[in-house]
Amino acid sequence: MERNTELLLRVARMYHVQSETMDAIAHQLGVSRSTVSRLLKDARDRGLIRVTIADPERPLTRLSALFERNFRVQAHLVSVRSGSSSVLRLEQVAKVAARLLDDIITDGDTVGVAWGTTTAAIASQLRPRDLAGVRIVGLNGGANDRTTGLPYVGSILQRFAAAYQGEEQLLALPAFFDDPATRVAMWRERSTRHMLSARAACTVAVFGIGSLKSELQSHVYAANYLDDDDLAALEAARVAGDVCTVMVREDGTWRDIPLNHRASGITPDELQQLPRRICVASGAAKAAAVLGAMHAGVATDLVIDEETARAVLNRLRPGLGKV
Repeated sequence: MERNTELLLRVARMYHVQSETMDAIAHQLGVSRSTVSRLLKDARDRGLIRVTIADPERPLTRLSALFERNFRVQAHLVSVRSGSSSVLRLEQVAKVAARLLDDIITDGDTVGVAWGTTTAAIASQLRPRDLAGVRIVGLNGGANDRTTGLPYVGSILQRFAAAYQGEEQLLALPAFFDDPATRVAMWRERSTRHMLSARAACTVAVFGIGSLKSELQSHVYAANYLDDDDLAALEAARVAGDVCTVMVREDGTWRDIPLNHRASGITPDELQQLPRRICVASGAAKAAAVLGAMHAGVATDLVIDEETARAVLNRLRPGLGKV
């Protein structure tokens, strides 16, 4: 029997919506019960069936409520075994982020993606979707003085585009200009304005949070984008991390940080104009940077592991994360 999307959806509705048994479905379709079981598994694997579990008494639900109350953000908390490596923690968070994107992205969406360690992990967890008219747009430039950045950035955007049957559009600019005046001049160019207009038209954005002190080092701090003078200046400016290669402090301020006058990434103000903004973070060492991002109002949704979520709340107010 051909397992096309229409058949999988029919079986899924019969079983999960109409509450029919596998035996009853098998009889109606003229197949075996084991075939029905395989069809349901195929539907789950292709993301056609999604299961949501809600328990208002669970600690994770109460933690989510604290993020909603303090930051007006919907927190999707991920349970990760205590003592897990930073790589495994990121993998688990990336899986949840990928499934959330499955729920959100639909035909005709323009999806903004900021390159980085986190979005690379999410890209590896995406499942193919049968969508039309999707466009994948880079949210920040990727070149530095040693590389174009195209292989790294392009591979992330290409994986998103392949999963959603869309086309990708790089932001073909350096991550940081040498001179703020160069950025001002480039922003007047018609070709740049075209790329920026595509970025501003995003209906969904997905991005991680870079941190100067994370266990799993952020790509922008590990791949020649910043020299020793830049890092010293960030330390002096009390920078906690970055969102789309725009630096933020723990209190959410960012406009007066000198490096941001040279950055090509989408700013927190610009992000706030986009309808759905998915911020993804893992690792308690990123707590200060995550708190800065939350104060800056960059996200509508936050996908984060439980340990990091508690660390963020405890930085906001000591003991707040001990619910």
